[in-house]
Amino acid sequence: MAINPNTDFSSGAVLTAAQQNRFPRGVMALATSTTSYTLTTSEVIATGMTVTFTAVANRYYRITYFEPQAQTATFNSNTQLTLRQTNAAGTVLQNTIFQNESAALDQQGMTCIRTMTFTAGSITVVGTAKCSATTGAPQLIRDSTRQAQLLIEDIGPA
Repeated sequence: MAINPNTDFSSGAVLTAAQQNRFPRGVMALATSTTSYTLTTSEVIATGMTVTFTAVANRYYRITYFEPQAQTATFNSNTQLTLRQTNAAGTVLQNTIFQNESAALDQQGMTCIRTMTFTAGSITVVGTAKCSATTGAPQLIRDSTRQAQLLIEDIGPA
């Protein structure tokens, strides 16, 4: 779909409903969690990472799933975050992978982002996580200053 940007505004011009509808609508849904989570080799919804919102057809939504600290101690293991629609077995919207290239504990923040349109109606998006090896208890580390987030933003018309 083509992008439908707003027009320039000039002093004295009438602001129309069509122009108003081209503005972004902002935050549509937000989930946060401060509870750490031990990863397994099975892909499951990470603690607290589920949101539901009402989508409007022909609008762009930016989905952001952020984990402040993923850690693993297994050489050549990978931690994967995935955005899915509906549930842990639903359609993959986007994923990101953190690969540990050392035999020592390795950690980093992870972000998974997707911009897309949906059909109109109720939409559920989940953030899932898994690790390819469980030696050393791989985790998503969270606390009051390191908060996981799943955010849906309406960024404008398609």
